[in-house]
Amino acid sequence: KARVRSWMSASGGALACGFSGHGESSGRPAELSLRRRFEQAVAVIDARVPADGPLVLVGFSMSGQTVADLARHYGERVVALGLCAPAVYAEEAWDLPFGRGDGRFSEVIRRPDSWRSSPALEVLRAYEGRAVLVVPGTDAVIPPAVTEAVQEALAFRSQFTRLELPEAEHRLGQWLHDHPADRRELVTALLTGLGDRGWTATEGWVAKRLPAGRSVVDSGFLSGGVVPEEGLHERPQDQL
Repeated sequence: KARVRSWMSASGGALACGFSGHGESSGRPAELSLRRRFEQAVAVIDARVPADGPLVLVGFSMSGQTVADLARHYGERVVALGLCAPAVYAEEAWDLPFGRGDGRFSEVIRRPDSWRSSPALEVLRAYEGRAVLVVPGTDAVIPPAVTEAVQEALAFRSQFTRLELPEAEHRLGQWLHDHPADRRELVTALLTGLGDRGWTATEGWVAKRLPAGRSVVDSGFLSGGVVPEEGLHERPQDQL
């Protein structure tokens, strides 16, 4: 509850989903699955948010997958994504109960590079709104290759910012609760340019790098060809 209040103070309003088996919710975590987390989040959103209301979705760790699932489900209603040390999972893991670490779900996600087949990456690759990827300085949970794949997917079409927190570790929810300046920075980044699906943020980043006397008059997606990895940071995105 304290974390939700801290987000509300920074953003003006927030809705948090307590998945079954977590916090004060009933149920057991072992019975959950990625599908059930998605369905529970949809039930909360549909019950509490007007049907035509825009959505800013923020997920931490495993909920990176849930945010991608929700983005696919709600489509153009989603105006911004916040992915904080996000995980993505193989398609075959979606329906499997989490269990207690010795079941089929654990077997699938422990398979080397199984996450590369995650539909979440395609969802993020197609997403065209505002997106902020928050990366801690030290993450003992999420492999660097996962973070890189999420970044590459977001950079393809979204108005994307990478926010680095060098002193933070994987538990970014607790970090942002304890560090209000970082929390405000994230909220500001998420809410920049929502009226134009994040283009304001992209144009602002480009404008800062133009020679004196030059300005941005229009913007649009690049098309054709393949952008090499070394040119990634030259795409229309910014970094904090």
